[in-house]
Amino acid sequence: MALIPFRGRTMPGATLDTLREQMNDLLNRFWSGAAEPFGLAEWAPALDVSETDDAVLVDVEIPGIDPSTLDISVAGDILTLRGEKPNEGGGHGRNYHRVERRYGSFTRSLTLPASVDADKVEAKARFGVLSIRLPKREESKARRVEIAPG
Repeated sequence: MALIPFRGRTMPGATLDTLREQMNDLLNRFWSGAAEPFGLAEWAPALDVSETDDAVLVDVEIPGIDPSTLDISVAGDILTLRGEKPNEGGGHGRNYHRVERRYGSFTRSLTLPASVDADKVEAKARFGVLSIRLPKREESKARRVEIAPG
């Protein structure tokens, strides 16, 4: 194994701030270009799926999205949510120091844990949360089975 000697180089006027800027630039370039293989480049809202005896409930975080622009569809046991979160800032005349919010269009599909009645799906939005209620079909509802005396 060969060792390569380190010959440090110094930059005139280099400070800790310069080093911090270079490291931030390096990390930003890495995460903006290399994030796609890790699945981090795509944006989709977070959601919770729960179930009651009568329905499947889906709560989706949609802050900054007009609920009337969302497309909700149910095909079989697949719920699909499509929409777009607009970038309202635009960045014109701004010098950003950090950008963590995600923007753009998204599609989110998930397999529902029970058969639902697509004709009776209800959705409402309140305080940046979209709540979708998907009533279960009669055949998928749990029912109690009585045991006959032997």
